[in-house]
Amino acid sequence: MDASQYHLLSLFSDGGFMMYPLVLCSLIALGVIIAKSWTLWAAGASTKEVLAEVEEAAAAGRIAEAAELAAARPGPAAAILVAGLRRLAKDEVGQEGLASAIRTTGTIELGFLERGLVILATVANCAPLMGFLGTVIGMIIAFASIEAAGDVDATLVAGGIKVALLTTATGLLIAIPVNLGYNFFVTRIDNLILDMEQGAQKVLDLAYSLRVRTELASAGARGPARPAAEDLGAGESIS
Repeated sequence: MDASQYHLLSLFSDGGFMMYPLVLCSLIALGVIIAKSWTLWAAGASTKEVLAEVEEAAAAGRIAEAAELAAARPGPAAAILVAGLRRLAKDEVGQEGLASAIRTTGTIELGFLERGLVILATVANCAPLMGFLGTVIGMIIAFASIEAAGDVDATLVAGGIKVALLTTATGLLIAIPVNLGYNFFVTRIDNLILDMEQGAQKVLDLAYSLRVRTELASAGARGPARPAAEDLGAGESIS
């Protein structure tokens, strides 16, 4: 064991029992940060792919196929597209209904993406408080040493003050990066959901406009309905 490792272990030991929950908080936060980073990276990477695939099918008017392509892909962007395309394929909604489906599904997916952030927020809030609690405990130890000795001696109070400083510093060292990570994830998730909703709205608007044009063309090919009077013979009268 080198000197730096020994020094860290020595500081951990000198910090007292409050160092254990602080280290536990740091490990939990680190695990959430790694997992959330992977989740958001995967969601961002899949968004571009699924939008490109589905837009190609939707541009060709293959709404059912586009819905199946989206359903076969994981991720929040695919879920938003599936919600709109399946309704569109069943002729259940107009543009307002599609926008509502996108917003509703986007809100649901936002909740999924935000899972775990409450842990980071809790660690960021509790780590400094636990550090301050260690500070109070350290000062209690220091004054108890003075009371027991009946005299002020720097060596008697140094241990308690050291506990107070170590736990406070550890709590802040944990809380600061965790709070930065929390704010980064919140901003990243908001931007990700916004990009997904805008991309899905573009694809669904394209599919909807194609469907409307197809319906209008079909109606034009059939021609307007003839008035009932035209079915009567020229010399006949309506009795």
